[in-house]
Amino acid sequence: MNAFQPSRLPVQPPQQRRVTPRRKRHLRQRSYQVMALETTAKIAVNVVISTAAVSALMQLLPYHWSQQEKLRTIRIDVNQMEERVYQLQGEFSRNFDPRQAKMIMQEQGYRFDPNQRQVVFPKDTIEHKQPESN
Repeated sequence: MNAFQPSRLPVQPPQQRRVTPRRKRHLRQRSYQVMALETTAKIAVNVVISTAAVSALMQLLPYHWSQQEKLRTIRIDVNQMEERVYQLQGEFSRNFDPRQAKMIMQEQGYRFDPNQRQVVFPKDTIEHKQPESN
């Protein structure tokens, strides 16, 4: 028991391999750079697309306005023609109404019914009333 025990060398902790955090940090930094580059590219592409869309709209708006003006003019013309068509349809139905044939003949041909007397005023006999002076 009192025997000599082998001398122990001071226990040295086993050498740990040093993990190089620099590499991970470098990889992380590189991935951030890639993400930043990718995001910048996406933004640039979106800006280009937006610029193209705005440019196309700027070119289309004057054309759209001119087409709207033409459409407005055509609608006005159509409304006028519809009024004229209704008027002509009314005249047509009146002209071919047998009950109004005599009246139409009198209007258009200055012919009168034999039983009707024509009254003609000569220009000499028509007197214009003068305002009375007090």
